[in-house]
Amino acid sequence: MKVYYDKDADLSLIKGRKVAIIGYGSQGHAHAQNLNDSGIKVTVGLRKGGASWDKAKKAGLQVKEVGEAVKGADIVMILLPDENIAAVYKNDVEPNIKKGGGLAFAHGFNIHYGQVQPRADLDVFMVAPKAPGHTVRSTYAQGGGVPMLIAVHQNPSGKARDVALSYAAAIGGGKAGVIETSFKEETETCLHELKLIVDLIYEGGIGTMNYSISNNAEYGEYVTGPKIVTEETKNAMRAALRDIQTGEYAKSFILENRAGAPTLLSRRRITAEHEIEKVGAKLRDMMPWIKKNRLVDTSKN
Repeated sequence: MKVYYDKDADLSLIKGRKVAIIGYGSQGHAHAQNLNDSGIKVTVGLRKGGASWDKAKKAGLQVKEVGEAVKGADIVMILLPDENIAAVYKNDVEPNIKKGGGLAFAHGFNIHYGQVQPRADLDVFMVAPKAPGHTVRSTYAQGGGVPMLIAVHQNPSGKARDVALSYAAAIGGGKAGVIETSFKEETETCLHELKLIVDLIYEGGIGTMNYSISNNAEYGEYVTGPKIVTEETKNAMRAALRDIQTGEYAKSFILENRAGAPTLLSRRRITAEHEIEKVGAKLRDMMPWIKKNRLVDTSKN
């Protein structure tokens, strides 16, 4: 796994380009404000009269309607809900984006699943922070950043990867680490999102969690959950509960330890060697706020 930092990025690549940020939600406001603070010329593209228009104006950003914002940009980063991106691309971006320009996303969904089919002359890349937008903004404001993923889908200029890395560095990614991946892989990886989901449920229940995640993720919950938590799954959980209630599990645990805990120790070793643990350790090292607030320090407790 190759990790890039500020020293690997050429910030002049993004500073020499005008960037349009389409959307001003959780990620949109963070990208726009961080780019602006890094000295990049930013225009926010929004629907006039929408709730975000005044917010972006109050943040000191230039705001235009989407088509106009796209016309004046070298790079267009689309940070809208997944279900809206295809229509906005077709109606407002494709007719207005300059020939040879750059088209960027923070999620692989619309490219990987063919909802957006970019013109062949466009560089198409992804810069995906692995944190909510408010964390992307707050860590940048404190002089840091969050880990990010970059990927390239089309590269007619031959510079798409370098521009993506430059963009990631400009919004703080180079302080924490930038990992190169693919649009496909980005749609499939979710280990660290698990904590965000659990924290949201802990804070306000399932309703609050669903309010906070994307419509794409919420829909996935409804159609995928019943395929995983089936009647067979529930029966297995009931059987596990019966083992606890009848003392069968306790008996098994006592016998395991009398034998020197061979199953426990072997499973512990196998788990430690799993690829998700190796990659996860590298990712956690790139997130200093985890170490700062960690509950478990094996050297002390």
